Amino acid sequence: MVPIPEKVAAQIDKISGQKRRTTFIVELLEQEIERREQLAALSEAVGCWNDEDHPELANGSEAFVRELRDGAAQRLEK
Repeated sequence: MVPIPEKVAAQIDKISGQKRRTTFIVELLEQEIERREQLAALSEAVGCWNDEDHPELANGSEAFVRELRDGAAQRLEK
């Protein structure tokens, strides 16, 4: 059991309904765990991208995607 201050419990009940307090808290905890896992993964990945390994993106990802789409459209026309 985790003690929750009465004021916080009342605010939760107002938002979620008194019978859904546990569900509300669990959903928030799951979201926060996922957020922190994503932040940790991003931190671990810092520096793994090397521009030399991806020269196709030298002009930016938008230009690269546009080139891919144009090539696909040309192949479809043939």
